[in-house]
Amino acid sequence: MRLKSADSEWLPRYAGQVAALARCDPLLAALFDQATLIPVPGSGSPTAEIWAAERLAVALHGVGLGIAVWRGAQRGSPVRKSATALNTDRPTIQQHYESFALHRTARYPRKVVLVDDVITKGRTILALAMRLQEHLPSADIRAFALVRTMGLVADVPRSLDPCHGVVRWAGGDARRDP
Repeated sequence: MRLKSADSEWLPRYAGQVAALARCDPLLAALFDQATLIPVPGSGSPTAEIWAAERLAVALHGVGLGIAVWRGAQRGSPVRKSATALNTDRPTIQQHYESFALHRTARYPRKVVLVDDVITKGRTILALAMRLQEHLPSADIRAFALVRTMGLVADVPRSLDPCHGVVRWAGGDARRDP
């Protein structure tokens, strides 16, 4: 994927497309309006290396989306990488939640957009939102992902298919619609 390989030409163009969509879509515009972007940490342990979600958050901010990028969410401990695990072996919401650590800051944001590269079920985003809610009880926490998986779909009509959805707690797990 171009994001993971840090394609320096593609990422600004993609961020520009998101900004153009936000100018036409009131819900997308409202998502980023006055929001602090928080990149969702990758599955590995803390590192100085820039990860895909961080590159995406920086690119989105670079085209005027969001008021800042806050890198205060980190993995305190690694979890198994979902992309390489069977569905039954993917980390649970609880495992993600326990792995997240937040850096203290003098001023926490009031409106947050979690930025991730890929959303499957939404476990990672839901777990980070829960961890943030402890520290930011009155914050408005939302999320944006570059790609949403669609499972085993016979025909994908369009590769660019922006949507608005919801990730929620359902039966002890995350549920994403659509």
